[in-house]
Amino acid sequence: MTSKIVLITGASSGIGAATARRLAADGHRVVLGARRVDRLEALVQELAEAGHEAEHTALDVTSADSVKAFVEGAFERHGRIDVLVNNAGIMPLSPLSALRVDEWNQMIDVNVKGLLHGVAAALPLMKAQGSGHIVNMTSALAHYVAPATAVYSATKYAMRAISDGLRKENDDIRVTEISPAFAETELLQGGDPGTMAWVESMADNFNLPPSITADAIAYAIAQPAEVDVSEIVIRARNQLA
Repeated sequence: MTSKIVLITGASSGIGAATARRLAADGHRVVLGARRVDRLEALVQELAEAGHEAEHTALDVTSADSVKAFVEGAFERHGRIDVLVNNAGIMPLSPLSALRVDEWNQMIDVNVKGLLHGVAAALPLMKAQGSGHIVNMTSALAHYVAPATAVYSATKYAMRAISDGLRKENDDIRVTEISPAFAETELLQGGDPGTMAWVESMADNFNLPPSITADAIAYAIAQPAEVDVSEIVIRARNQLA
């Protein structure tokens, strides 16, 4: 496989870190971004000690300037960017009646605006080089709404719409949506305490290791240039919804 320059947001833990490990092991150079720089430094050191190519940059996806610097910096260093994995996201769940407006806005800022900031930074560079691949981390909850997931699901539905539009507007850019259900991540933070306790109890039954999702991303990236893996939905075998 040809080595690619792969940028990953939200790479300090969970699916982002697992994706960094898998793609670096596949021979790609990974450029990692997140707010928790100490974790990124540790991950880059781990990958370097294993003989892989990795680097990191502090990143706040809610800032268009921060995302632009992350993407354009990688382009300037390497002369191209082949893949952008928009993985950063948050999931503080609550019923609408709880009126946790600040968390609603935070989900919109990170999940939706963060994705758009990535597209705005990467798309012009990919168009100029004539190729590229944008991988967007949506969710199984982008396909249905459960109690207390209305706003989170809305952000993930929006991400699906953006992905679909991006795909249909650009036949020279590949676009993949990865939609995991329960996975071992740090997403279960904030939110309504009762709701989050219920979700954590569900997760105990259905959680899959983040490496499963990383494998799906690796599969999509590895396909021939003329093949677009549009969407992959990942659930535990015993999860029916």
